[in-house]
Amino acid sequence: MVWGQRASLSVAGSVLLMGCLLSSVAAAPDDNLPPKSLPVPDVVAEVLPSVVSVMAHGPVRLAPSQTLPSGSGSGIIISPGYILTSNHLVTGATRLVVGLYDGRLVPGRVVGRDFLTDLALVKVEIEGLVPTKLGRSSRLRIGETVVAIGNPLAMKGGATVSVGVVSALDRAIVPPSGETLYNLVQSDAAINPGSSGGPLVDLSGRVVGINTAVAPAAQNISYAVAIDEAIPVVQSLLVRGSMLRPSLGFVPVTITDSVVASFSLDVERGVLIVWVEPGSPAAQAGLREGDVVTAVDITQVYNMSDLWHALLKDGSPSLAVTLSVVRKSTQEKIPLKRPVTK
Repeated sequence: MVWGQRASLSVAGSVLLMGCLLSSVAAAPDDNLPPKSLPVPDVVAEVLPSVVSVMAHGPVRLAPSQTLPSGSGSGIIISPGYILTSNHLVTGATRLVVGLYDGRLVPGRVVGRDFLTDLALVKVEIEGLVPTKLGRSSRLRIGETVVAIGNPLAMKGGATVSVGVVSALDRAIVPPSGETLYNLVQSDAAINPGSSGGPLVDLSGRVVGINTAVAPAAQNISYAVAIDEAIPVVQSLLVRGSMLRPSLGFVPVTITDSVVASFSLDVERGVLIVWVEPGSPAAQAGLREGDVVTAVDITQVYNMSDLWHALLKDGSPSLAVTLSVVRKSTQEKIPLKRPVTK
């Protein structure tokens, strides 16, 4: 399914599925979550039936910083009939095959993607799947034990399990896709090509992250999208097929070498504005096509993900921001109302 298309779900069905997720995760108080005291084998037994392999056929973008000719990755059953996986695994795929815990292979189709969080939702037309139980990444503590489960290197014989600790929280990295990934959980649980899309699990047997990348120049440094970050994305993908974000009033494009060449730019990084909506707050603020945004207040902007993160940053009391803009080789400071989801 291409970016922006609606998922082929009825609104009523989508709301029902969304309500299930809300009731089991977002609305559940932290105190109601089980203690993190299960032995690792019990954690694996709890989660493994919900872990799948995802085999993508076609010109796909494979695991970050590494190649895997088979185009195989991992996923987790997030809701009946729906699998959460990594967007970079399914990008450009012409056909998907999902391998279930019991050995069955079933076709899958992408019903929603969000490249800014590297998450994608895959639909399979089969009943009896076992959805995983979700935890809260906000409850994680540095040093606590976590378990990574996935399908590295497309090895035969089922999923691979590795164990580590939470090494850091709220990490940000720039993978080969060029868009910064924020709010990542860093661990030293070993993951490899094909592990992307698989779950990171705490010792309560609940998923706290979706494995997405490794540090290519280091050992035992892996990253997972925090589940608290993933849940709103999943809910939006179920209903819309894309992530609901507020209108900026302009269309941004991450500056790459090809964008620099195509638009004859004098800058090497930032976000190019290729269109401004007439009458929008962006137009009223004075933004123009061809402007390059290089910073939001004091936060440097290298790509669209940086721009969104700075504009929608939680906890900011300000209703306006100041954009640093390069316009025809001159520097401009432009105040802009912070976008709000309506």
